[in-house]
Amino acid sequence: QVQLVESGGGLVQAGGSLRLSCEASGSIFSINRMGWYRQAPGKQRELVAAISRGGSTNYADSVKGRFTISRDNAKNTVYLQMNSLKPEDTAVYYCNANWATTPWRSPNDYWGQGTQVTVSL
Repeated sequence: QVQLVESGGGLVQAGGSLRLSCEASGSIFSINRMGWYRQAPGKQRELVAAISRGGSTNYADSVKGRFTISRDNAKNTVYLQMNSLKPEDTAVYYCNANWATTPWRSPNDYWGQGTQVTVSL
């Protein structure tokens, strides 16, 4: 039983901020890379930000300087602080974790159900 649950999405005005959270639960041996992806209607899912277990980060060019990804390994939780939001940030945001459930199996990618972020003009 493994699960990723996102929270924090909602409706916000342009220029505003939201903080997304994603908590991993279930059988956890180790969580490696964690990240946030988003998908807008009619567009492909894209990587927004990712963070390694050690804290190394990657961001899409479109969100650099505005979004910050962080994680709390003790809580098995990854966050995405989104500032200066723009209407083009509107999408369903999905949490992803590269996750090993046992020491004897290779890690797999797990996905949350997604949380809607809508940025109004």
